[in-house]
Amino acid sequence: MPYVNIKVTPTPTGITREQKAELIEGVAKVLKDVLGKPESLTTVVIDEVALDNWGSGGKQVQKPV
Repeated sequence: MPYVNIKVTPTPTGITREQKAELIEGVAKVLKDVLGKPESLTTVVIDEVALDNWGSGGKQVQKPV
């Protein structure tokens, strides 16, 4: 059973339920197309992580990239 964890920072306008559904569907399709994994067995989790909790290059991220 494939498990995919997507971590994103919230956007100023928010990530909509529809966008999340599209991500989940797209990831499941890629795993089916590339690895032959059944979409019905693929689990996708989307975590929205506050910018205060992101760091890169040894520094806290100040704004979305």
